[in-house]
Amino acid sequence: MAQLVRDVMTTHLVTVEPLASVAVVARIMRDENIGTVLVTEGDRLRGLVSDRDLVVRSVAAGRDPGSTTVADACSEELVTVGPDDALDLAVDVMREHSVRRVPVVDQERHAVGIVSIGDLAIERDPDSALGDISAARPDQ
Repeated sequence: MAQLVRDVMTTHLVTVEPLASVAVVARIMRDENIGTVLVTEGDRLRGLVSDRDLVVRSVAAGRDPGSTTVADACSEELVTVGPDDALDLAVDVMREHSVRRVPVVDQERHAVGIVSIGDLAIERDPDSALGDISAARPDQ
């Protein structure tokens, strides 16, 4: 059984600059079949935007997705973990901050991965409903 964040994190990262429009980010999420995009300025991790953020902070607020920037919709108060942190720490961080995904950063605070509640479910309880759903191929 994996014990470290690096053993379960997703390393395929998709990033956008803060001035990208919400519409562009939504299309990226659709095309990449992902629910989270990291917002970066150069190498600096600035925020994280989820599909839910786009809906709640943009669409439901009546904002124009074509002119609203991702900086206006992203979560900027990030909690992070490191790749060598214990999985239990990632679970504790998710519980404490009520988040489903946590960026993984190296010692220089550059994003190197994302760990999700689904990743943890697959590792810790693969027979659970969440583990089954998270392990399934997209669009099934």
